[in-house]
Amino acid sequence: MKKLIALIAVLIFTVSAYAQHTFKATVKDAKTNQNIPGVTVKVLGTGIASVSGTDGFVILNSIPSGKQVIQFNYTGFKIRTDTLSFPMEQAVPMQIVLEPAGKEEELDEVVVSATRGSRTIDNIPTRVEVIAGEELDEKGNMKPGDIRMMLAESTGIQTQQTSATSGNSSIRIQGLDGKYTHIIRDGFPLYSGFSGGLGLLQIAPLDLQQVEVIKGSSSTLYGGGAIAGLVNLVSKKPTEERQLNFLLNGTSALGLDVSGFYGQKFKKIGVTVYGAYNHGTAYDPSNIGLSAIPKFNRFTLNPKLFVYFNEATTLSAGLNTTIEKRIGGDMEYIKGNGNAQHSYFEKNKTQRYSSQVELDHQLSDNEKLVFRNSVSYYNRSIGLPDYLFSGIQLSTYSEANYSRKGEKADWVAGVNLLSDRFKEDRNSNAALRSYNYTTVGAFVQNTWNLTEKFTVESGVRGDYHNDYGFFFLPRISGLWKINEHFSTRLGGGLGYKAPSIFTEDAERVQFRNVLSIDVANTKAERSYGANYDVNYRTTLFDDKIGFSLNQMFFYTQINNPILLVPASGGSLAYVQPNGNIDTKGMETNAKITYSDFKLFIGYTLADVNQHTDGNTTVYPLVSKHRLNNVLMYELEDKWKIGAEAYYFSKQRLNDGTNGKSYWTGGLMAEKLWEKFSVFVNFENLTDTRQTRFDTIYTGPITNPVFRDIYAPVDGFVVNGGIKFKL
Repeated sequence: MKKLIALIAVLIFTVSAYAQHTFKATVKDAKTNQNIPGVTVKVLGTGIASVSGTDGFVILNSIPSGKQVIQFNYTGFKIRTDTLSFPMEQAVPMQIVLEPAGKEEELDEVVVSATRGSRTIDNIPTRVEVIAGEELDEKGNMKPGDIRMMLAESTGIQTQQTSATSGNSSIRIQGLDGKYTHIIRDGFPLYSGFSGGLGLLQIAPLDLQQVEVIKGSSSTLYGGGAIAGLVNLVSKKPTEERQLNFLLNGTSALGLDVSGFYGQKFKKIGVTVYGAYNHGTAYDPSNIGLSAIPKFNRFTLNPKLFVYFNEATTLSAGLNTTIEKRIGGDMEYIKGNGNAQHSYFEKNKTQRYSSQVELDHQLSDNEKLVFRNSVSYYNRSIGLPDYLFSGIQLSTYSEANYSRKGEKADWVAGVNLLSDRFKEDRNSNAALRSYNYTTVGAFVQNTWNLTEKFTVESGVRGDYHNDYGFFFLPRISGLWKINEHFSTRLGGGLGYKAPSIFTEDAERVQFRNVLSIDVANTKAERSYGANYDVNYRTTLFDDKIGFSLNQMFFYTQINNPILLVPASGGSLAYVQPNGNIDTKGMETNAKITYSDFKLFIGYTLADVNQHTDGNTTVYPLVSKHRLNNVLMYELEDKWKIGAEAYYFSKQRLNDGTNGKSYWTGGLMAEKLWEKFSVFVNFENLTDTRQTRFDTIYTGPITNPVFRDIYAPVDGFVVNGGIKFKL
């Protein structure tokens, strides 16, 4: 009888031990007592996880008996962990309150999407830099009409102006041409080829949640073109609390920016709308008779609709619309006083329409399917005296991907189809440079937590291009969290770029006399590269001073680079000589915080060289040495005051000469109240202008031949305005 009782007791204990239980909770903001949707809740050490709904409610099923550690994680709040014993009696859901994070903690918990996952920036093996929150807001004050300054003030990134009179610019990462940088918006490639020429000038920051930058080859993630790096623009999403923001900005150069953003999430519907009007007045601070800032008028409207069918399925559909007229050149001509002595102009007319549709379906707590499609229509004309270049680019992108989160490993796999068709208008007897590209790709990526301290991310992509064949693109990166102060990352991969006529060199001459590419005798540009960085973070003097240091080393080599060279009859032809382009160097970023002060110091060394037929030359328009220095004083919700200084070393120019080194500096201030703020920015206080120490053109002003633009041409400009939050 005793044995029978003992056996029953053992069975009861065993059943109890393996019983599965349920946990219910409602997650709230400790400060506002509002429900928090989207909180990730998981049982540590298991694969059990879920996300809180719009009412903050979350439920976890199949929890084993015994003590379990429940973690609550949401961007902008401190991570909370609770140890609970199961089974537990729950007549009503537990009330869980999350404390808002401090500024340093908030930075650590930024979730990035550029790597196709949803991990926080502190837990991704691939090195990602994020501009978000207050930093994004502060940089937006300096140039509210576009994102050039926002990117240019980061280490390792340089914006290259390609037109002296119209301001057209591109992004250079680690010294490589802008054509090697891939710009995407919410995962959609919308700014490449012909449509990339004015991309930086037509993207405003007000409707952006964050900007993510991956330096080095990212072709495995998003296909061809991302040899130098990737810039992912992440749009704001609707929240239950209404977002209604307005910005009004004016400049001493008689520029005007008016923009507004509205976003709100209802029960089954969410909506965001961004609208803007940007105006520029022709401006010539050097009195040379040519515009340093062109006259332009731009209208932007970006509506987006979100449909929440249920907790698992969301459909979003949006439209980006931009219409702009821009004219630079002779100031008298722009004013309407053109004659034989004042006849030079450069006119740009653009129409940009792009749609984005995304269906996100959660198969389970750990599995998700995403379907994406975009269609982009871009119509641009470039007019000069006796010359016109115009055409239409129509591109589409479709993707389906599956992702799975596990206790030890995350997976994402997908397929995509990209079409890119450019049709040039017949404006002369010259041969047309139209093309029609189609690329089919498939990719798979794995992020594996080998241990608590060591994570490996690996991936592979296969792309087939209708003109340039098949590309196999592996990549791998690793993160080692050595201790609470030190961590290090190492990563590398392969990349490729399908050649097209749309390069910085061709944009610089408005594509005039540029011949089409001989596809039959041209190969795709291929690359390989790697980054290695070390991070150190600590506090000093009883946590009064915060200090962090990131030291990165990089190397990228591009084989079979396409170069634009003079040809017979005054034409310019693309050739592919034997050789390569390589860039090697380092980036140093230091941050020191004390009380309400922050000091950022950045240094970039970029040694870029072109190797052709055994000869080596320094690659043009690259500052080998750059310094970024920013000091901020911030009294929370009251004041922001900042000072900055930037140094650019000498750059080799395309004509074989060297440009001069220079410094620029600036000051900004913002006074904040609960619902609005007033800001002012003094840009380029030193009035550094290329026209002060060098020329920007040769020949007569009626037919100028422009030299490389390597320094500012607009000089000292003051801008200021007001922002409302209603």
